Amino acid sequence: MNILVSGSIAYDRIMPFPGRFADHIMPDKIHILNVCFLVNGVNEKFGGTAGNIAYSLSLLGEKPQILAAAGGKDFGSYEQWLRKLGLAQETIRIIPDELTASAYITTDQSDNQITGFNPAAMNHSSNFDFSNISPDDTLSVVAPGNLDDMYNYSRMYREKGVRYIFDPGQNIPAFSGEKMLEMLTGADILISNDYELEMIMKNTGADRDELLRRAGTIITTLGENGCIVLRPEAENRLPAAKVSAVVDPTGAGDAFRAGLVKGLVNGRSVNDAAKMGMTSAAYAVEHHGTQEHSFSQDAFWSRYNENYG
Repeated sequence: MNILVSGSIAYDRIMPFPGRFADHIMPDKIHILNVCFLVNGVNEKFGGTAGNIAYSLSLLGEKPQILAAAGGKDFGSYEQWLRKLGLAQETIRIIPDELTASAYITTDQSDNQITGFNPAAMNHSSNFDFSNISPDDTLSVVAPGNLDDMYNYSRMYREKGVRYIFDPGQNIPAFSGEKMLEMLTGADILISNDYELEMIMKNTGADRDELLRRAGTIITTLGENGCIVLRPEAENRLPAAKVSAVVDPTGAGDAFRAGLVKGLVNGRSVNDAAKMGMTSAAYAVEHHGTQEHSFSQDAFWSRYNENYG
């Protein structure tokens, strides 16, 4: 099956600070904040919603198409990484005079973070050509990325009858309630965490029942507490897969989406696909970085069976 994943391609540049922010920020002087943190180097990781989802899908034996824009000035190392994974890059639009989107994350010893995000090439649409897409053998994911892509691609999928998973994530505040309702209407699945679902309902003025009338299924992820799969006929709370250690939850959501997509592509029920998502997410939680985990398919299914039978 043809898998389309639209979203972002980004570098995560992580800078560990060997102290605590609280020791250098005076609460009574917060209105004139002027601080400098001397960090212990920079660790560059590959990231972005589309890149992360595609990475975990590649571990599961799929070769999705990434619909995103990247910067011609610095995309080289990411390009080599995708080539190593066997992922096609023809659908990634290169913006010659731009940098690739980047998150600059300073983390202190208490795991507090200060992040600056430069969208750069993400400000440009990926300009994907849908003329040869068949709704019969295509499953797509609309993940946070370029705002025009999120709006236009969800509309295009709806018009063409293509199954799509709508995942507005951190871009929820960027859309009006009217646009948000339009984008999720007709989605096969609306997916978010519990906080984001509350934001969607507040933004749109729609309760869960109305959202469910507009989207076929609502999946709400709950971190270590698993997820809720809400369908017209039933609501199921599913437990999370066990982890050896919670090292870094960043990227677990994207890994979950990859496992979910793999399950749907394999024709499994939404509940079973969600369990595959939680199995995939468990690997991500056990590693720093969003594309640092790895597993064989045999190991994946062994872990799935250990958790879910």
